[in-house]
Amino acid sequence: MDLSTGIRQVNDRQAYLASARRIVVKVGSNVLTTKDGLNLSIIKALSEDIHRLIEKRIEVVLVSSGAMASGQKKIGLDRRPDEIPKRQAIAAVGQAGLMNAYEHAFENYGQNVAQVLLTSDDLSGSRRRYLNARNTLYTLLAWRVLPIVNENDTVVVEEIKFGDNDNLSALITLMMNADILINLTDMDGLFTADPRKTKNAELIRDVVRIDKSIEKIAGEIPGALGTGGMRSKIRAARKVTAAGIPMMIANGKTHGILEKLFTGESSGTFFAPAKDKLSNRKCWIGFTVKPKGVIKIDEGASLAIRKHGKSLLAGGILDVSGDFGIGAPVELKDIKGLRLAVGLVNYSAGELRKIKGLKTAQIRARLGHKPYDEVIHRDNLTVLNPR
Repeated sequence: MDLSTGIRQVNDRQAYLASARRIVVKVGSNVLTTKDGLNLSIIKALSEDIHRLIEKRIEVVLVSSGAMASGQKKIGLDRRPDEIPKRQAIAAVGQAGLMNAYEHAFENYGQNVAQVLLTSDDLSGSRRRYLNARNTLYTLLAWRVLPIVNENDTVVVEEIKFGDNDNLSALITLMMNADILINLTDMDGLFTADPRKTKNAELIRDVVRIDKSIEKIAGEIPGALGTGGMRSKIRAARKVTAAGIPMMIANGKTHGILEKLFTGESSGTFFAPAKDKLSNRKCWIGFTVKPKGVIKIDEGASLAIRKHGKSLLAGGILDVSGDFGIGAPVELKDIKGLRLAVGLVNYSAGELRKIKGLKTAQIRARLGHKPYDEVIHRDNLTVLNPR
């Protein structure tokens, strides 16, 4: 259907699925839990689906929600408490039950599983910790062990939260350089309106570009047990598709949904990727690290970076916000305040305030030294939405 310039029929979704050799599957709380606790029949069906993919030599990383919802029901609470210690305790109870359920389900196929609990700080805090996490996942896949990833809710605080598992699954997809992210929820995909409230809501099968119309639709479709909802799934799709990786939203309660997708059934919503796939390092810079400041650039610099793959020079800088050192990640924004890119700077915030607007040849005279011609070299710069 053609609701806007952001939606049209995409004919190559099956090509992406057919060529996929490493995938990330995210399954939400609304799929995995019922009013009585974990939905063991869904977990059993999901394990069968994933086992069949692994048998076809497709590497799978599973990002699983459900710990908080499971723990809440196991303890007998009718809602999540507001106090952080209680929420963390609930997660601890629920995570144990969740992993136990997965172990029992995958035992039927002789499939070993591994629990991997992460915080945002593990991926964005330092490049070393990021690489350690990635190497652990690579090793598990090489051993044909299924990694089951979740946020470490038992220790997480607001400063190191991923926000939700939709975001976590996007970051894992980028870190692992996966071929596709499949987000399983309790709906058939992205609809033109909330199908639980609107009878004539239509399924949007393909999204070529995530624009304001898509964001508006998603914002009107909230979640229930989980913390995400459709808006967080669109944010995840924006991340991975900008990096050149497609994403799908499909109904995890449909029996055999993964097999249906991989055998050609036109289910769910497909988000088409940007043309070029980013390197793992550029994904880390653009989508995982937390920027320490903002550099506002002029129209010429914006055009050079977005369209021509150029580095950022001092002459294109209009303003500098924040207090950061050499090598820190910073955001680049245009004159309208739109977020264009994230990069690692060669100069501190104080130095940049002194040299902004200057030609490269003038930097030494102003600072007394000139270690680099570029403020941010293009190799250390990730354009967030090249389309």
